[in-house]
Amino acid sequence: MWSLAVLAYCVAVFHRASLGVTGLTAQHRYGAGAAVLSLFSVLQLAVYAAMQIPVGMLLDRFGSKRLLVVGGLVMAAGQYALAVAHTVPLAVLARVLVGAGDAMTFISVLRLLSIWFPSRQVPVMAQLTALIGQLGQVTAAYPLVALLRQVGWTRSFEVAATVGLAVTAAVALLLRDRPHGATIPEGQVSLDALRDSVRHAWREPGTRLGLWTHFTTQFSASAFALLWGYPFLVAGEGLRPGTAAALLSLLVLCGMVVGPVLGRLVAMFPHRRSVLPITAVTSSALAWTVVLAWPGRAPLWLLVVLILVLSTNGPGAMVGLDYARTENPEARLGSASGIVNIGGFLATLTTILLIGAVLDLLSTGGPASYTLQAFKVAMCVQYPLWVFGLWRLLHMRRVLRAQRAASGIVITPFSQAVLRRARARRRPHESG
Repeated sequence: MWSLAVLAYCVAVFHRASLGVTGLTAQHRYGAGAAVLSLFSVLQLAVYAAMQIPVGMLLDRFGSKRLLVVGGLVMAAGQYALAVAHTVPLAVLARVLVGAGDAMTFISVLRLLSIWFPSRQVPVMAQLTALIGQLGQVTAAYPLVALLRQVGWTRSFEVAATVGLAVTAAVALLLRDRPHGATIPEGQVSLDALRDSVRHAWREPGTRLGLWTHFTTQFSASAFALLWGYPFLVAGEGLRPGTAAALLSLLVLCGMVVGPVLGRLVAMFPHRRSVLPITAVTSSALAWTVVLAWPGRAPLWLLVVLILVLSTNGPGAMVGLDYARTENPEARLGSASGIVNIGGFLATLTTILLIGAVLDLLSTGGPASYTLQAFKVAMCVQYPLWVFGLWRLLHMRRVLRAQRAASGIVITPFSQAVLRRARARRRPHESG
């Protein structure tokens, strides 16, 4: 069941990343500037973010399998539309469909994990799922780019859509929402009940801490991987396309190593897990500062260091979804996860749009006129988002700790050790 879920997520990430690695080709195909190219991804991510709460409510009511199947069909339709699109409006509509289907995928997979695995294993399995799913990005960076060179735009995206349909068929035939005999509480279908679910999830401080954790940690690596990393490395830093694709793949592969380690740390120290995303954010800001301040083009070793640091962003953002899991009951897990998942993608689409706007402002001749200095100025839009996100994250952490203190929960290393020994004697329900 887990393998099927991860495969579905891999395909979703592949569809999501397919425009980023073909961004320069897309600009030539549609005669679009950086701002218009940003619009493709921004609308895709905006739809993704806007659908998180509705999808979360539907997930609580109808389960993971149905949403994964519907999401897979919608994404395949989007890729087929992009294959035949020759105008910007139709291409934008195609990416909107991809964003809508993508919105149904990841939180559906997370719900499956909470049902099929013991609670103590969920943080590690969630990290493994997120990072293995990123292999879809590697597939976009290499096979899709190679296919694009061999058979052209239309045939390449038709193949991508067909692969998506095949995986969706496997999910429809083989996936089960729960083990035989297991009973899982479901949300009610009434509109009032759904509103109450979202309202209670939002009022939970742990949900809002998860949202700001996701917001602050995810956007730098996501904006880099989804759209602007490849142009920055090729047009800005002057790397060969093969080298740039290798660095994007390294981003994913390193994340696959970091993710399980962070998942294990979250499981071992649930009351100190906020340290992990804060460390990832501060390290990313420092690495970008060195790269952007470097006179001229950065050496390859420094770009590798940047990639290694950015590889912690995705696993760090997963800590936000772990807050949603541990601070909410099972029946509203979908709603809480949807709220948290909005954060990172809202920050990502804002970053993508701002980078494109700055590039267009500083470049008058389209993609061919992008300079390293223009890219360096554009990448600075990340700093206000980091500052704002860290401020909100630290504030919500204080609120959650105050709530626990008011409930008589004392968080010390000794109390953590006592709780771990107690949980070892019985199967845990929730931690953290």
